[in-house]
Amino acid sequence: MRSPTDDRPDPDALLAALRRQAQPEARGRLRIYFGASAGVGKTFAMLQAARQLAAQGRAPLIGVVETHGRADTAALLDGLPRLPMRQIPYRGRALPEFDLDGALERLKDQPGALILVDELAHSNVAGSRHPKRWQDVEELLANGIDVYTTVNVQHLESLNDVVGGITGVRVQETLPDTFFDRADEVVLVDTPADELLARLKAGKVYQGAQAERAGQHFFRKGNLMALRELALRRTADRVEDDVQAWRSNERIAPVWKTEAAILCAIGPGDEAESVVRSAAQLARQLAVSWHAVHVETPALHRRPGARRERTLRVVRLAQDLGAATAVLAAQDPAQALADYAREHNLSKLLIGRGQPSRRRWGRRDLAARLAVHLGRAAPELDLIQVGASATQRVHEDAPTPVLGAAPRRYLWAALACIGVAVLCWPLAGRIATDNLVMLFLLGVVGVAMRWGRGPAVLASFLSVALFDFFFVAPRLSLAVSDVQYLITFAVMLAVGLVTGQLTAGLRYEARVSSEREARARGLFELTRELAGALQTEQVVATAEQQLGQQFGGRALLYVLDADDRLQPSPAEAGLALGDPPDAGTARWALDHERAAGLGTDTLPGSHWFYLPLRAPMRTRGVLALRPGDARLLLLPERRAQLETAARIAGQALERVHYVEVAQQALLQIESERLRNSLLSALSHDLRTPLAALQGLAETLSRRALEPGAAETAQAIEQQSLRINAMVHNLLDMARLQSGALTLNRQWQPVDEVIGSSLQLMGAALTRHRVVLDVPASLPLVELDAVLIERVLANLLENAAKYTPPGSEIRVIARTHGAAAGGEMRLSVEDNGPGLPPGREEALFEKFARGHSESHLPGMGLGLAICRAIMQAHGGRIWAERAASEGGARFSLALPLGEPPALPAFEEDVQDPGSQDRE
Repeated sequence: MRSPTDDRPDPDALLAALRRQAQPEARGRLRIYFGASAGVGKTFAMLQAARQLAAQGRAPLIGVVETHGRADTAALLDGLPRLPMRQIPYRGRALPEFDLDGALERLKDQPGALILVDELAHSNVAGSRHPKRWQDVEELLANGIDVYTTVNVQHLESLNDVVGGITGVRVQETLPDTFFDRADEVVLVDTPADELLARLKAGKVYQGAQAERAGQHFFRKGNLMALRELALRRTADRVEDDVQAWRSNERIAPVWKTEAAILCAIGPGDEAESVVRSAAQLARQLAVSWHAVHVETPALHRRPGARRERTLRVVRLAQDLGAATAVLAAQDPAQALADYAREHNLSKLLIGRGQPSRRRWGRRDLAARLAVHLGRAAPELDLIQVGASATQRVHEDAPTPVLGAAPRRYLWAALACIGVAVLCWPLAGRIATDNLVMLFLLGVVGVAMRWGRGPAVLASFLSVALFDFFFVAPRLSLAVSDVQYLITFAVMLAVGLVTGQLTAGLRYEARVSSEREARARGLFELTRELAGALQTEQVVATAEQQLGQQFGGRALLYVLDADDRLQPSPAEAGLALGDPPDAGTARWALDHERAAGLGTDTLPGSHWFYLPLRAPMRTRGVLALRPGDARLLLLPERRAQLETAARIAGQALERVHYVEVAQQALLQIESERLRNSLLSALSHDLRTPLAALQGLAETLSRRALEPGAAETAQAIEQQSLRINAMVHNLLDMARLQSGALTLNRQWQPVDEVIGSSLQLMGAALTRHRVVLDVPASLPLVELDAVLIERVLANLLENAAKYTPPGSEIRVIARTHGAAAGGEMRLSVEDNGPGLPPGREEALFEKFARGHSESHLPGMGLGLAICRAIMQAHGGRIWAERAASEGGARFSLALPLGEPPALPAFEEDVQDPGSQDRE
């Protein structure tokens, strides 16, 4: 354990500093240009810095830069080397992405290589090496390449919900705060809201309809002001961390008043609550962070349990009010508070003002010692005294009687001194009296180590008296014949008192250190045991056993099942307790993600403490703990230990969960692969006999046969055609899942595609009335006409198959949204029996058939093929009940784009700048 007054450097801090010093040799440097929103000038500032470096002879490589059509930004790219983008196939088209391999190949062996990678939070196209661009940047840094990049405040993971609540827009592309905090430099690019709105209106942020939509939604003045404040605060936090790191590295002791942070000293008196509330109010007024610390001396540690418990509740109150709390073990409270303030760069020290008559741990006494100590060692700290509330009674703790609090300790101390005297009696006259004095002092040290400071003081006086009575002439008398022995007595008493005090202090610090080591060992053992658990039952059993031992009570884990229901622990069935845990309280703690039960504001009368098991992805359950001593939960260190243990257990449960998910996914992938292989093999093997069977059936039907034989031949031909269609569906499904399908996209009019599908299904629709609702002014759509005809044909076939003859089938076409960014929706609607409730999505699964469909032909592949075709087009397909007259509606949506402009033919006029624009 490190004492609060220890001036030696922290070994962990020295190791971290050594790692930071060695980092530049193996890792590149990261500079992030940080802004409140798009358009503040992050990319512009990054390119300006790149051009300055190029002018100095260090030309950076342009990895990827998004200009968004801004001419002034694009002009800064001139003359800088650029890395070609990598074209990645995605759903029938090639999309440009950052070429990570090309960047590594080009820059890996170049000293001082620098690359510009815009939009750090960007999500890469499926098929890239990493799903996120920041992971590409991480690999560049790991290979010693410096990176300049940009990011907006709304992309930070910790602020995602905050920004969504302000703007009403939930940003999907996020960046972990841990990666942002590891950046070597963060450059804030700030633009006022009015200036940014002016840039938006001038078309310097977005252009056309996109700028208009942005101004109506995200780019409102209130949103921009709030985002700017978030960016400034986040940058200030980053700068504060840099300042703290610099102070730690340089071992700077004086406090720098860069922030008016507050340190609140919590004493044992009744005024402690008023001091804490005053500190919280002052911190809110100054908009600064604050800490609350209680210094526990050996004298305070010996107080009655009720008084100590009340102080710990005040520490808990400070934590609930937003303070960072700590309980320090030290001999001198003034020194401990001053050292804590220096370590955390807290410029204001807030203490309570007790009664003037107090002279022990009282507030005035502490304030006087702090004033002296700060004036000598830390004059830069501000000392603020807070008066007690008029409704609170400030009183002095009753002094502990010497023999009343622990008479046995003092009795044993007296017996120990008598034992030393008995031991020295036969040695008198054989050894010098100086050696006898050493034996008595050794007894004082032993008493201090075993029974503490008070018995050591008694042992010091009693040892002097016994030495004088039994070993100094005249013996068996307290009289002294030689005046020099008075000096011996005085020195002996002083050495005994000082030695006893020091030994008792070391004993107290050793006990505190032992407790901290026990907490660390408990967390280590829990982590080690859970690391080898591969099943949920093992995690539950291990965590319950370890936490029960560490807190001297009983622990139970409630774990969520697949339906998000809390499952009781198997150990609860055999629990022989009169007060079992309450499942309702555990559910409340889970739903609110807050602790409940013992020692909290929710059901504080319960004997159980309920704590959510948080994990990186979600909360995995609830820990129910019944400690042997309820006061353990009031100690911040034990509370932090329990919260850490709960988080470790939650992470173990999440790891086991994803192991099970991965195993199930592998099983499904293998099953799907085997099924696809079987389908492909069966389809190819069936095509040859089916073709022969179909040819023979056609030959028989054309010959002059008896009426019964002719009908049989026609039936064989129809059934072979149906089986042939099924085989084609199997082949198409296998091709779609294997990715072997290549789209032939062309700009097509939708009405022609609908007409072709109707013509293809002409025979199947003869007994139904088809109604077309297709406007003539629909735009062109880029699609594979053959495959979309197949989709519409399948939908029309389903409508004809599941509706009675004479029913109506409607085909509807509409556009939704703007021409660029909108979608074309095609719907096939009937007035038949409709869809089974709750199975709208299940209809699109392979081989999905309803319970009432067994009499109808088919294999249940038609809709699955439709969805696969739509996904290949980047579109979607869904089913729903028709709005009127019952029935079913199947709709498909295709993305709209800007069709290529037709060339303009003019005889004598030509724009001289047209060639440049092309």
